Amino acid sequence: MTLGTDLAVVPHLIAHDAAEIDLVPRVRHLPRRRPSEPAQLVDLQTIHERENLAQALILRLLTPRGSLTSLGHAQYGSRLHEIIGQRKNDALRNLCRAYVLEVVAQEPRVEDKAVELTFDPLAETATSFVFTVAVRPRDGGEPVGVSLEVSL
Repeated sequence: MTLGTDLAVVPHLIAHDAAEIDLVPRVRHLPRRRPSEPAQLVDLQTIHERENLAQALILRLLTPRGSLTSLGHAQYGSRLHEIIGQRKNDALRNLCRAYVLEVVAQEPRVEDKAVELTFDPLAETATSFVFTVAVRPRDGGEPVGVSLEVSL
């Protein structure tokens, strides 16, 4: 199984909000055979293998489950949006953990269980959770990890 190639939509695999998730342009410089030919071509950036898997996990975590129902993907995404507006406590942290693990189980290119899921209380605010989740690709290799901050 390969981890694949997809369009890059999370620049540098960092997203502070959904407004930053969009197609990423890539400029390619072309050798010119004639002066009338363009010196560069703007194309869509692609992302491959491990980075593709990391981007896929970020997009699943940030997409509210059910928001792609009209496209035939009712189960795609996470339930993390359901904790927004709730008071931060240990029970809510455990619910956040459960929602992240559900996302890991959805991704067909990784083993069903996370290799690591840790929270970083020192990086958190009074209204956020910060966690790192690492998964192992089904075709082997080193774990792939992503970190995310969920604002409540």
